[in-house]
Amino acid sequence: MRTYTIVVEPEEGGGYFVAVPALPGCFTHGRTIEECRERAVEAIEVHIAGLQADGEFVPEEVGAPQLLAVTVAA
Repeated sequence: MRTYTIVVEPEEGGGYFVAVPALPGCFTHGRTIEECRERAVEAIEVHIAGLQADGEFVPEEVGAPQLLAVTVAA
């Protein structure tokens, strides 16, 4: 069993974009937060299976990502 943090961001037209920071290139979409969770599990499983099939290293999450805010002059 592996645990990965997912980042869920609202999309302009509705729904959410989901990314997995520990697995570059692993992302999905969902209409609701619950659908995002379900689709993230599927996306992660497929992504890991692809890495394994290609004989590539499967990254582990070292630590949970932090959400930070910065202010810039624009």
